[in-house]
This record gives sequence, C-alpha cells and structure tokens, in this order.
Amino acid sequence: MTVSFDEDCPGGPPPLGDRPLVLVAAVALVDTDGRVLIAQRPEGKSMAGLWEFPGGKVDPGETPEQALVRELGEELGIETATNCLAPIAFASHGYEEFHLLMPVFACRKWQGTPQPHEGQVLKWVPPKELSRYPMPPADLPLIGLLRDLL
Repeated sequence: MTVSFDEDCPGGPPPLGDRPLVLVAAVALVDTDGRVLIAQRPEGKSMAGLWEFPGGKVDPGETPEQALVRELGEELGIETATNCLAPIAFASHGYEEFHLLMPVFACRKWQGTPQPHEGQVLKWVPPKELSRYPMPPADLPLIGLLRDLL
C-alpha cells in the first residue's frame, strides 16, 4: 500500500498562495529568577488582549538580531547587544492574511528595566505558568519548549 506524505502528516500549513511571508523576531527575556517577560497586546492592535513575547517585524536590511535590539529599545526601553541573543527556536504559522516566520531568541543580559513604551502590560512569568496566558497561535508551540528549556 502506498501512503502519501500528506496522509501520514496531516495539518501542515497551507501553501502561501497570495499571502505574504512576514518575518518577525521574538525574544524570551529571562530574569535572574528564571522568569520570562511577556507583554499583553494593547487595545487597538490586532489580537488585542493576547500575551506575547517581545519583538517585532524585521525591517529590510536588518537581521533578526538587529531587529530585536531595535525593538527592545523602542518597546521596552532596554539595551542589549546582538551577541546577547541566543537562537532557541522558530515559529511558522499561517494566518489568514499572511504567513508568519518567527525566529525566537533567549536573552539574559540587558541594561535597564523593561518598561511598557507602547501601551502594553508587562508581566514576568515562570515558564511553567506560560500556558495560563492566552497567546497568538504562532506563540503557542513555544510554551512547552520554553518550559522544558528554561
């Protein structure tokens, strides 16, 4: 009997079709107590009220690491360096309007205290408690990984 790959592994992301591929980078900021910083998306943004890992779109000409250094300064008012970002995972998720590709990094070294600069709510959460917070679909597979890794 011949079985096609799709029958063996159902549920993969649909083809891109006309949807653009959007590259964003995210970071698990880990404090000295081993907690991870998450941010609640503010009203007026898509997926408002959901919790996510800090980060954002990678601009043309930027690497994901450079985008995170920029985004952490803009969103949280903290400084870090690209060599303080350790790649740990990536997420690939097909939303209706676009397909998201998101490299994820861990960071334990930065200067400053994270402050919400874009109307978001911030919370330090032990990795084992991340599943208690509603997150965008692309972030959900990262919860178990971070719980096991950190």
